[in-house]
Amino acid sequence: MSALTLRLPDDKHQRLRALAKSRGTTVNRLVDEMTTLMLAEFDAETHFRLRAMRGADNVERGLALLDNVAT
Repeated sequence: MSALTLRLPDDKHQRLRALAKSRGTTVNRLVDEMTTLMLAEFDAETHFRLRAMRGADNVERGLALLDNVAT
């Protein structure tokens, strides 16, 4: 496991502490959960961008498939 030093304004730190307390967790766990969500979002975006690039040359075929589904 790695350590990370994060510099935040005091008011933001206090708000994070209050949020963590309201959720019954620590600031460390809260930041860990936030980074997990952000990384999952990044992975999903990367996945869909790659799929879009692969299908960029097949626009007509894709539209035809959508038309078939709609009917």
